[in-house]
Amino acid sequence: MEIEYKVQDNEVFANLSGELDEASADYVRLSLDELLKSSDKITSKLVLDFSKVSFMDSTGIGILFGRYKKFIRRDIPIFIKNPQNHVDRILKMTGIYEIMPKIS
Repeated sequence: MEIEYKVQDNEVFANLSGELDEASADYVRLSLDELLKSSDKITSKLVLDFSKVSFMDSTGIGILFGRYKKFIRRDIPIFIKNPQNHVDRILKMTGIYEIMPKIS
């Protein structure tokens, strides 16, 4: 798993690529937590671009819910962008789009 960040107009865009599973969970968790610690860069939202996420399991869902709780405490909403079809199905089944809306 790799994550590349881009800051634009007080919004952070995180481009994820690889597999979001147990093997990458700690890296993703720590990376997003570190981003939150430096939240002076973010004032309006975090956009997670899933276009290059090839696989995600329940561990990935847990990571997303956990980060949502931390970011929303700081009034920073999270949005999900461009999930591949198989990842999109998992995200829909979990109901995550109710708290992290899907955008295009």
